[in-house]
Formats: sequence, structure tokens, C-alpha cells
Amino acid sequence: MALERSDVEKIAHLARLGLNEADLPRTTDALNRILGLVDLMQAVDTSGIEPLAHPLEASQRLRADVVTEHNQRDAYQAIAPSVENGLYLVPKVIE
Repeated sequence: MALERSDVEKIAHLARLGLNEADLPRTTDALNRILGLVDLMQAVDTSGIEPLAHPLEASQRLRADVVTEHNQRDAYQAIAPSVENGLYLVPKVIE
């Protein structure tokens, strides 16, 4: 699929790009080369290849799921201006 000058002008307008007349031929050529590469990649037979989540066969080191901090909610809420049922109360800001 080859793009024409009018297609690139429409794309530039939709993308809010300010391309001047001198940039249009170069941009059209660059986009056509990109689309040609995409067509070339789509022509490759990948039927026997499994999808990869990551290009490297690495496993992620995970840490143990243990509590590392003590619950200090009561200490934090003791200095709060207004608390009710474990929640901070704030003034209404939307009328």
C-alpha cells in the first residue's frame, strides 16, 4: 500500500502536524518505506513460532510477601484534625 501526497496531507492534518510544502515529499517517502517494511514483516511465516512475553529467557526474582512495616494508623490519626471510624474527615470543596 503506497501513500500519496494527499494521504500524507490528511494524516498530517489529523495529527495536527504543520508540514510545509518542502517536507511533504520527504515525509511521503519515509512513510512509504515504513509501510513497506511492515508489509515485508507481515509476509514472514510465523506459524510455528510461539509468542514471547520478553525477548530474554529470564525469570523475575520475587521477594517473599511478608509484612515489613507495623500498622501506625492510630499514631497518624492521633495528630489529624478530624477523624471518624478510622477515616480522615476533610472539608467539602465542591458545592
